[in-house]
Amino acid sequence: MDPRLSSPAAHRNRDPILEVLRRILPAEGAVLEVASGSGEHVAWFAARLPGLVFQPSDPEGASRASIAAWIAHERLANVRTPLALDVSAEDWGLPGEIAARLVAILCANMTHIAPWQATLGLLRGAGRLLAAGGVLYLYGPYKREGRHSAPSNAAFDESLRAHDPAWGVRDLEALVEAAEREGFALEEVIQMPANNLSVILRRT
Repeated sequence: MDPRLSSPAAHRNRDPILEVLRRILPAEGAVLEVASGSGEHVAWFAARLPGLVFQPSDPEGASRASIAAWIAHERLANVRTPLALDVSAEDWGLPGEIAARLVAILCANMTHIAPWQATLGLLRGAGRLLAAGGVLYLYGPYKREGRHSAPSNAAFDESLRAHDPAWGVRDLEALVEAAEREGFALEEVIQMPANNLSVILRRT
């Protein structure tokens, strides 16, 4: 049985996200992806950004199996074995090779499908690991000034909260305020397809 998982959303948004990453990431270094999910994103990005070494991660065993299968299927030499990373942990257990060369942390579609404490843990961990100039890239739906950007996002938010009251589309302003407490400055917000945003935070 093929352990590779597939996400239609990942297929739709991988090229728009890659276009942003080409612009904001350096040509070399290590990149940690938090909550890699199926692994399709990291496989797509690594094949097209060969100067970077990618460290995928996910707390779910089925996702890590899928990530490893995608890495093998695409024959990628610049992607490391996926980690079982818990963003709330004080030590994320990064291999020394990755920690020493870390230039960016990527996280797509996690902040709304997890409790707010997970986002705060992500920001704390990124603040610990990234040196000045390092990039924290977030992708997903966000409210701005307390308002949804589209009726579809409002409906999505309602469905998330019905599934788990701790989930939900976050306020961008609250996210930026929390990031600033961990030593980040908001560099850019980019409108993406399907009413999502790319949020680029830079370690000061």
